[in-house]
This record gives sequence, C-alpha cells and structure tokens, in this order.
Amino acid sequence: MPGGNGTGVVGAGAVAGKRVVRPYGDTTGDGMVQVSFTLPVPHDKRAEGAAVQLANRMGIDPAMLVHAKPMSDGFTFFVVYGRVNHLVDLDQVQVVERDFPLLGAKEVNAVVKQRLRRKLSVVGACIGTDAHTVGIDAILNVKGIAGEKGLEYYRELKVTNLGAQVSVPELVEAARRERADAVLVSQVVTQRDAHLHNTREMSAAFREALPAGKRPLLIVGGPRFDETMTAELGVDRIFGRGTTPGEVASYLVHALVTSRKAGA
Repeated sequence: MPGGNGTGVVGAGAVAGKRVVRPYGDTTGDGMVQVSFTLPVPHDKRAEGAAVQLANRMGIDPAMLVHAKPMSDGFTFFVVYGRVNHLVDLDQVQVVERDFPLLGAKEVNAVVKQRLRRKLSVVGACIGTDAHTVGIDAILNVKGIAGEKGLEYYRELKVTNLGAQVSVPELVEAARRERADAVLVSQVVTQRDAHLHNTREMSAAFREALPAGKRPLLIVGGPRFDETMTAELGVDRIFGRGTTPGEVASYLVHALVTSRKAGA
C-alpha cells in the first residue's frame, strides 16, 4: 500500500493504530474512485445530469462524468470519476481464508489411492436454466483453464460432468447413481438471485433424499457468490472467481480424505 506508515494507516482522517485505507487514483489517499452503471433513460443532457446526481448520492463528490454511451433504445451507460471520503478498516474485513494445503496432481492421486483406497467420485453440473458451462468445464474437463488441467486429468478421481440446465432431481439421482463423494455446481446466471435460489433448492433436495452420513460434499461456485454464505445456503464450500482445478482437488482431499469426514 503506497504511502502507508508504521501503523498501516493510509490517507487523511484515519484513526491512529488502526489498519485503515482509502482509495486513490492520482495521489495516495486522494479518495478517487471510478464507477460504471446503466440508467433506463435515453442519452441526453438530462440523462447525464441524472448520472451525476446518482453519483453524488452514492457519496462521490465532486463527481465527473467521463463517459456516456447509448446502449439501446431508452438505456444509457455511464462512467463517473470522483472523490469519496469513505475509509476501510482492514481489521473489519471478513473473508474465507484457504484452510487446506495446495497439492499437486501427483500428491492428490497418492493421497486418494493410499487413504481412500478407491477412486473419489465427483459429479458436476450447471443447474436450473443456467446454460453457461464454461465454469464447470474449466474445473472438470481435462483441458482445464490457464494451463492447469481439470479434475478429469487426476487418475484417482472419477468425474461425471452432466453439463448444462440440469434439474435438481436429475442431479440428486446422478449423485446417487455415481455414488458421488462430492457434487460441484457452477452458477453463472444470477438474475433475480437465481444462483441463490437454485443452491438452496439443491441443498434441501439432498438433505431430503439422503441421510446426513450418506450425503456427498456440496460445493458451489460462480462469480457472484459470497464465500461466507455456506451455512445460509446449506453447502459445504463456496468457491468464487479465479478458482483453479488444483484448489478444488486439494479441498476435496482435505475434506473427504485427510479430515474427519474420511472416516464418516
């Protein structure tokens, strides 16, 4: 953090002794931010004024409109740049830290073979109306993502990829048929919180269909999930954007083989 002092405090107005930061754009601690949004109005001077007014009410003052472009009939996209006075106390930020070691493919295979003594069964899908398989394919398919191979590459993992628009009953039946140790669900469609509704429906269906000791590990992922909502959504783990196949494989080994769940 440029401009920080010995206490970790950055920017004017910070409380001494706290790890407080503020955004900056041109100089450290100037509070400058850039935001973008769309308003359901045609592009004209009144629309630009409305964008600035909205930015002011968001706490951006002064707000400078730096970009405005018609999106379609009756919609305009805006980019606004300006100053905020808000501070962030880093000690109050809540995140889910990785609590398991990252393992290579050879290590994952070795642990599963030695400790589980059978292949670890994984079933993956996009549920509901979600047809965006890029996320689940990146984790499961051999080709993987960014040069890292997916779970199909791991010889001690048995992977079943159901693809897109899988209903919850179909997912439960497939998990039962494949004797799944873990179920991975990717949700990209988030309109009207569809990813949350679908996840709650899935977790409820597995609780109803299988006793606690027989249920697979339930894992969901997608760009709009909050990783702190596992208990609320009834799942075991949530992975956000940027998750790699290696992270998922390492978590599976941690949760199903090297932790207490291995003996459940």
